[in-house]
Amino acid sequence: MKIKILYVEDEPFLGRIVKESLETRGFEVRWVTDGALAQTVFEELQPDIVVLDVMLPGKDGFSIAGALRKIKDDVPIIFVTAKDQTEDLLKGFELGGNDYLRKPFSMEELIARINNLLKLTQKSISHKGKISFGKFEFDHSKYELTGNNNTRKLSHRESVLLQTLIENKNKTISRKDILMSVWGDDSIFNSRNLDVYITKLRDYLKEDPSVKIITLKGVGYHFSVS
Repeated sequence: MKIKILYVEDEPFLGRIVKESLETRGFEVRWVTDGALAQTVFEELQPDIVVLDVMLPGKDGFSIAGALRKIKDDVPIIFVTAKDQTEDLLKGFELGGNDYLRKPFSMEELIARINNLLKLTQKSISHKGKISFGKFEFDHSKYELTGNNNTRKLSHRESVLLQTLIENKNKTISRKDILMSVWGDDSIFNSRNLDVYITKLRDYLKEDPSVKIITLKGVGYHFSVS
């Protein structure tokens, strides 16, 4: 069965090249040029992954991502952007994006990111059930972290990062290993994102002092559960 991709891009020349290139590599691609139509096509196609331009007519990529997440919160989303502002990209991650790609990009890079996200999604599916640590219970399949009878819904990226830390509980794991496991590459931008997500997880876990994410400068992190 072919991997189904919803591709939302209003530039006709780029859109045609990307669609045809992905199809020659065995993907099934539905190309949408108007952001206002993306949700309808998403519901009809039920894609395995979404490649979403940020600047679109009708409805921008960030708004589309938020709407798609309400329909299916675990489908991977790659933002494509010509913008360089870090704030815009971080906003995209906050709204449910899993990865980003800056224009211009190579097809090899796009395909590598698609395959990496699909692999991470499959990893998420394989981790069924709940994991207990400290005062917390983590349900990876539902992206839920529960502590003191309070349940927090995590993003896909937060869930994969927490799962990676849990798998290395009371061990040291290098930054590069985390970046390759969670993002698929160890670029400077993803490294900055890792810092942001580590800060978020620390905030979520602060109610239990026995659970700590310890920074080992120049090495990585130690996820300590006593």
